Amino acid sequence: MKRQNAALVCFSGGQDSTTCLFWAKKHFERVEAVCFTYGQKHSQEIEIAGQIAREANVPFQLLDLSLLSQLAPNSLTDSSVVMDEEMPESHLPNTFVPGRNMLFLTFAAIVARNKGIFHLVTGVSEADYSGYPDCRDTFVRSLNATLNLAMDEQFVIHTPLMDRDKSEVWQLANELDVFDIVRTQTLTCYNGIPADGCGHCLACKLRKEGLEKYLSEGEVKK
Repeated sequence: MKRQNAALVCFSGGQDSTTCLFWAKKHFERVEAVCFTYGQKHSQEIEIAGQIAREANVPFQLLDLSLLSQLAPNSLTDSSVVMDEEMPESHLPNTFVPGRNMLFLTFAAIVARNKGIFHLVTGVSEADYSGYPDCRDTFVRSLNATLNLAMDEQFVIHTPLMDRDKSEVWQLANELDVFDIVRTQTLTCYNGIPADGCGHCLACKLRKEGLEKYLSEGEVKK
């Protein structure tokens, strides 16, 4: 991929978005990050995202989308909802936040347009996505077309993790020389515990399983 001018990364400070942040730094001359607060219980991720961005020398912006927590009840924003720890067979896990990625990318596009940036980067994946419909390639392509029509621009949404399972995300972090940063500084856990997390929420299970698979097959750079 030819190095492009500028990209805006949807950034949460988790494993996936942190890997994407450094992927973007490799492929774009200028990288900025936008983070969202939406009433999530694990709000420590915002502090961690800001710290990682600062250490990576990436401009960081925080947007308030807290209205989302009122419109879309889920276990990530509502303490009264007991979080699913296993994938339900007949419905989406209650960690799914309806409309979240649609709103994140839409607001990111608005921010990016005002900065003269037309490349957006997001860490969604349909290889390891907990069944979330807004992590599918079909959704991203559809929203990309809608944003271009809505603003009469030519945005490109990049999804470097789309076809990667979690072990392959660890592999990419290693290839980008940020394996240790991703392993020790990020927050993926739905219960707000950094690094290896709580170990029993859906996000931690995916992360751990991917790490164990990668460590059994790959070689971590020293």
